[in-house]
Amino acid sequence: MPDRYADILVVDLLGGIGDLLMLLPAVHGLARRNPGARLRVLTHDPGAGLVRVDPAVAEVRTPRHDRPGAEREAVLAALAARRPDLAVSTTRYDGIPDLLEAAATHAVTNLWRDPPPDQPVGQRYLEILHAEGLLDPADRAARPRVHVGDQAHRAGERTVARLVGEPLAPPVVLVTDAGMAVKRWPWRHWRTLAGELTRRGHPVLTVGPVDPEAPLGVPLPRVDLPTLAGQLAAVGRRGGVVVGPDTGPVRLAAAAGAATVGLFGPTDARRYGTGDLDLQGLPDCAYRRPTAIADQPCWWQARCPLDPAGPACMADLDVDTVLAAVTGGT
Repeated sequence: MPDRYADILVVDLLGGIGDLLMLLPAVHGLARRNPGARLRVLTHDPGAGLVRVDPAVAEVRTPRHDRPGAEREAVLAALAARRPDLAVSTTRYDGIPDLLEAAATHAVTNLWRDPPPDQPVGQRYLEILHAEGLLDPADRAARPRVHVGDQAHRAGERTVARLVGEPLAPPVVLVTDAGMAVKRWPWRHWRTLAGELTRRGHPVLTVGPVDPEAPLGVPLPRVDLPTLAGQLAAVGRRGGVVVGPDTGPVRLAAAAGAATVGLFGPTDARRYGTGDLDLQGLPDCAYRRPTAIADQPCWWQARCPLDPAGPACMADLDVDTVLAAVTGGT
């Protein structure tokens, strides 16, 4: 019989919403494999809001402050509150793996080991946990899914119905920001895409910053992440599409059941794609490092070695290609 664990601590302190979403299939797989276990998640806000409403998760903890050392302190507090039978972590800095390995009966603290350049990150997590005997074979193909509660579901339906009415074509949500400048699609491309979608009868909604020169569409109201998931799920139920770069809201849309078109440049779509339509700019870029993205010369300051005006890989994703992906070529 495989081992069963009564207390499981999952640590994801990488900081991004997308990082947590890529780990969700592992969280759900561990819950299925260990029915009745107390499964705790330690992660950052605002992503923590998504797992607080998840029925698979018994407890959610977050760091108490944003000063240096906050994450290590949060791990120590979680371990002091209850020693886990099993600890699983994506987080490799500040001695956190050592803390977990010393406290837990069984610890898996390196979900990044030996990644193939063409394997999705989330799938790599599942493969490693399966190899450790912690997940069932069926879990290896799982995709991220967020729990959309009844309140978020109703709120999302009301908002999207009010904003799009009875359109001639399905709504399209444009996610215009990416958290990092190196991942952003040029504003001029967004304007052209929004104009063409509007001409074809698609209601255009937006998430993220407003275009400094002209509105692209109707902004979705600023809400918490569970409510945003409800809005994006409502778009999906209307046959709509969410398009944007490698960023949390696009991953959230896919996890809520909406179709997505991902715009990938510095990150490799094979590793970081959502699994729907993922478009890769400059696929043969010699500077891209699929398994070591932070070592790329463009990563931190968006200084592209190929184009001083901005990331050449993002600009390479032309509007016609993106439009065809969003509309199915119609």
